[in-house]
Amino acid sequence: MKLTTFSDYALRVLMYAGAAGDRLVTIEETARVYRISQSHLMKVVNVLTNAGYLRGVRGRSGGFTLARRPEEINLGAVVRVTETDFALVECFTQSNECLISSRCRLPRLLNKALAAFISTFDDYTLADIMLSEQDFAQSAPPRIAGDAPTSPARSD
Repeated sequence: MKLTTFSDYALRVLMYAGAAGDRLVTIEETARVYRISQSHLMKVVNVLTNAGYLRGVRGRSGGFTLARRPEEINLGAVVRVTETDFALVECFTQSNECLISSRCRLPRLLNKALAAFISTFDDYTLADIMLSEQDFAQSAPPRIAGDAPTSPARSD
């Protein structure tokens, strides 16, 4: 099982906003820290704001911050908001054309596995995975595919 990039970004946004405390952070700042698309982050921040996890402030000096304490943000609930499709196999979809669906025992096993996967997230809150603002400052941003690795300058 795999989370979508949208859910990954949502968790990262919450971690970064949590690390900032009461300070407003911007989409531009967050995109720079993670080296990811601002347009994708705008969508993520909008969903998290509408779901009540973030509080947005409009305007030139605007940004966003957590709308709840980190201990009150359950990761399972966040994943349920950000994942739009839990159809692991064709028979879970509306367009199911599998010939053995009426007799198949696989969906029961897959539903149990999916429930266990999501249940693991239910056991944790944002407070459990948060980093400090200093952790972000000391971390090198992740490399983007295609970036050349950096090497120390030579002193020939």
